[in-house]
Amino acid sequence: MSPEVAGFLQLLALMGALALAHIPLGNYMAKVYSSKKHLRVEKWIHRAIGANPDAEMTWPAYLRGVLAFSALSVLFLYLLQRLQGVLPGSLGFSSVGPAQSFNTAVSFVTNTNWQSYYGEQTIGHVVQVAGLAVQNFVSAAVGMAVAVALVRGFACSRGGELGNFWSDLVRGTLRILVPGAAIAAVVLVACGVVQNFSGIHEVGQFTGGAQQWNGGAVASTEAVKELGTNGGGIFNANSAHPFENPTPFTNLLEIFLILVIPVSLTRTFGVMVGSVKQGYAILATMGTIWLGFTALMMWTEFAHHGPALQIAGGAMEGKEVRFGVGSSSIFATSTTLTSTGAVDSFHSSFTGLGGGIAMLGMMLGEIAPGGTGSGLYGMLIMAVIAVFIAGLMVGRTPEYLGKKIGGREMKLAACYILVTPALVLVFSAASMALPTPPHSMLNSGAHGFSEVLYAFTSASNNNGSAFAGLNANTDWFNTMTGLAMLLGRFLPMVFVLALAGSLAGQRPIPVTAGTLRTEKPLFAGLLVGAILIITGLTYFPALALGPLAEGLA
Repeated sequence: MSPEVAGFLQLLALMGALALAHIPLGNYMAKVYSSKKHLRVEKWIHRAIGANPDAEMTWPAYLRGVLAFSALSVLFLYLLQRLQGVLPGSLGFSSVGPAQSFNTAVSFVTNTNWQSYYGEQTIGHVVQVAGLAVQNFVSAAVGMAVAVALVRGFACSRGGELGNFWSDLVRGTLRILVPGAAIAAVVLVACGVVQNFSGIHEVGQFTGGAQQWNGGAVASTEAVKELGTNGGGIFNANSAHPFENPTPFTNLLEIFLILVIPVSLTRTFGVMVGSVKQGYAILATMGTIWLGFTALMMWTEFAHHGPALQIAGGAMEGKEVRFGVGSSSIFATSTTLTSTGAVDSFHSSFTGLGGGIAMLGMMLGEIAPGGTGSGLYGMLIMAVIAVFIAGLMVGRTPEYLGKKIGGREMKLAACYILVTPALVLVFSAASMALPTPPHSMLNSGAHGFSEVLYAFTSASNNNGSAFAGLNANTDWFNTMTGLAMLLGRFLPMVFVLALAGSLAGQRPIPVTAGTLRTEKPLFAGLLVGAILIITGLTYFPALALGPLAEGLA
């Protein structure tokens, strides 16, 4: 079987599995977030934190809950890393330095999971399990909670309330992420992924000394790392490491875990707003972009010149021979079109255009299908903008799901889409202009610039994957990427929740003959076009200096 055919069959199998999970998981999540009942363990948690789960919140109160919880999480994780040297079960590793502790704490709390360290040489079992793994669950749950709050804003009839953040956080964690990750972890263990708390072992004698490996709760971390679109791995090689991803089947399973919640949330959205067709329109938009990017990535990576690459079946530098070009291409587009920093190959070794496709996937805002929650609310913001554009074309006040899109709503949507590009371009420009940061680049020229541009694109969009080649463990990059992650996560959430509050305060408008049918393929096509045009106009100059210049050289 040729590599091209194998990649195509894997793509079909993945799409089939997602189609099977879409309706039942989407309906289940809608039921979770709409239920008025609380499980006993949920009541215990609410009592322990002093929260009233039945109290409805306006958008400022909801936002305060998000920010307060995230701030405490950053502080706890920072202190845990700084105290690692005196904690038991730390494998003899010393405490993590201040700049790197700040960067890592912010990274995992913002669902970015950017790592400027070698996992197997820096983080012990206690910090990994009690700190990083916990954030893999709750940071994903925060994103889903904000997305559900925006959906309630569309579905609400002049109430102004968006639900209760603490209830949404606990339910998303205990009813969706924990059981899903538990099932996935069992499957991964059965397929050969490591799960233990062993120390450091010498595995053989080589020139220059013995090679050492440590174990860890890899399967359970890997499960929620992918399911929650987190991405931070225990090992530096991430999902290219055989302890994390041993077989082609586990590789395909991990891609499925990355995509299944964001894809199914479109069904949740449709059920909660009372029109599953609206959910299918959003899903169609996401699916069109994802398939297009995957096809382009496969084409660039399978396109090869010369006998060596022909024998290899494509550009194999930086790719695992266990997975090949096809599976690596699907993984790369799935991680960069979601907020998942996991990699099973190294994007710096992709062709120039292939690396650019991965970068562009993040620049779209990671909305196809995006991260857990962040993908849905990002796409709904773009839908608001597309509706406004359509309204300008026909001279009619724009409406979406029965809510008027006026000046306030458009200002909030515009602020949302401007935040991330500003962070990416300003931080990248500063890094290239100052004398010291460029020393971290492994390569010069267009590829070196791509390393820096990719780093801030990944950080600002809360993706977390790295281009490889850039030494990000410096005070500059630890601090600046940490700030980019913080601002790139929480500033957009401010605008999302403010928009949700504005929509929730409106009385629904009845559908008339002049209402734009946003559940139709025409609107999905308009939405795809708006996304590509807005992103292209924003980022084209930067892309032209990096991956486009390299790919066309």
